[in-house]
Amino acid sequence: MKKTGRKSVRRKGAAVTIDDVAALAKVSAMTVSRVVNGHSKVRDSTRERVLHAVQELGYIPNLAASSLAAAQDARIALIYTNPSAAYLRELLLGALRGSARTASQLVIEDWDELDANGDRKAARALAKSVAGVILPPPLCESKVVIEELVDAGVPVVAIASGRFNHDISSVRIDDYLASREITEYLLTSGHARIAFVKGHPNQTASTRRFEGYQAALKEAGIAPDPALVQQGYFTYRSGLEAVEKLLSLKRPPTAIFASNDDMASAAISVAHRRGLDVPRDLSIVGFDDTSAATTVWPELTTVRQPIASMADSAIDILQRTIRRKESETKVVVDHVVAHQLIKRGSVAPPPATASGGKPRG
Repeated sequence: MKKTGRKSVRRKGAAVTIDDVAALAKVSAMTVSRVVNGHSKVRDSTRERVLHAVQELGYIPNLAASSLAAAQDARIALIYTNPSAAYLRELLLGALRGSARTASQLVIEDWDELDANGDRKAARALAKSVAGVILPPPLCESKVVIEELVDAGVPVVAIASGRFNHDISSVRIDDYLASREITEYLLTSGHARIAFVKGHPNQTASTRRFEGYQAALKEAGIAPDPALVQQGYFTYRSGLEAVEKLLSLKRPPTAIFASNDDMASAAISVAHRRGLDVPRDLSIVGFDDTSAATTVWPELTTVRQPIASMADSAIDILQRTIRRKESETKVVVDHVVAHQLIKRGSVAPPPATASGGKPRG
């Protein structure tokens, strides 16, 4: 049997595949896929050759396979190590909503048990399998993780970082302004002896919230009292320990500002255990407006940080960035969203002012 110089591009009776089209057009299957899906980065001469092959062979694209490929292109990872279940719930709700709306494939990973070296290895491995990454606190502050992902060319969006990092996009509120506003609310309610429970020192948001608190006191002419400041770690237990110390002072505060709702909820628990009425004897405020703020009594006055909406927006930013990668134009976005002071039942004037006397303390 005489051999021909040209290899057959398809088997008789078999369905035409993308490889058949690629063989006839003398291009790669990836190039055929780009032409069929309307990508612009294909030479006109190559596009014409592929389209001619498609027409000659009667090729019909596999829409299911195309959808799967698109889903792989939009594979987005959400990595978390946050100890607050209420915060994590809001984060996941927003990310799931955004991924469903944009047909993204959302990958959720818990890196809670990893050290710095483990973070680096995990980030390096992750960069090979996803098109974009969302980093909430505290990972949004991790230089190791960010460095690995940026070096690999993977778009990253940080959620709720205290400051803008020029290497990655971010969705955040102004923690300084929000903290200052809620402290001013306590001041206008008549409090002068306001305690503060700090957030975890590994997050810049903690620093910015403390700075906002200090600025409000300074503007009101109140000298900071180191005894009224305790370190917390954004956990309920750390809030218990910090508030026990504050309420054991010879001159305890008339109000406590805890850097998140979990620690503020712990403050209410300690107050109740000590027989104090909130807010008649002690006012307490939190930060974030997670579900924890409305599962305690009285419900917490707090700052609403729209965590779910921020995660949803992060998906949008990543989708735009992923599509823009084809033009090789890197754009970093700093999206600052509005916060809101939510007034509930945990704040009242100090005991003395409530009865018309001088403020206590």
